[in-house]
Amino acid sequence: MAQVTDGAGSGVSDNFTATLSWRERWESLKAGMVGAIAAGLLFSLLTVLETQVLALDLPIRLSGLHRAWGISFLISLAIAMLAGFLFAVTYRYVIRQDQNFHLGSGAVMAFGLVRGLAQVDVGVQAQFAPVTLVIMVLESVLLFVGLRLVLDGAIAQGWLKPFSHS
Repeated sequence: MAQVTDGAGSGVSDNFTATLSWRERWESLKAGMVGAIAAGLLFSLLTVLETQVLALDLPIRLSGLHRAWGISFLISLAIAMLAGFLFAVTYRYVIRQDQNFHLGSGAVMAFGLVRGLAQVDVGVQAQFAPVTLVIMVLESVLLFVGLRLVLDGAIAQGWLKPFSHS
C-alpha cells in the first residue's frame, strides 16, 4: 500500500490506492446508469411541471410542449443525465455503508448548488428576473434530492450495493 503523509510527518496507509475490484466497478456503473435514467425522468418531469402545470415561461426553459423535444431540451436533458450519472457514482462512494444523514445531504446540496449556481451565473449575465434565478437553484436541488431518494430506495431494495471497499 502507498504511504501518504498526514501533514504532521507520520505515514498513514492509503487503502483507497488499491485497485478497485471489478465487482465494485460494476456496482458503480449500475448506480451511474440508475442515476442517469432517474435524472432524465426527473428533469423531464420538472420541465413539464415548470412549463405546463405552473405555466412559467422562464427564459432558460421551454415555452411549451410544442418545443419539448427540440434541440434545447435534448441538450439540457443530456446534461442532466450526465450530472445524474456522476452524482450517483459519487453518492455511492460518499455514503458507503454509513447511516450518516449528513453525508448524503452534503452530496445532494453540493451537486445541487453547483448545478444551480452555474445556471444562475448564466442567468445573471442574461439579466433574468430574480425569481427565475431562485427557481433555477431550487430545480437543481430538487433534481438531486429526487436522485438521492431513488438511489436510497435502490440500495434498500438490494438492486444497488453501497461502496464497501475496506
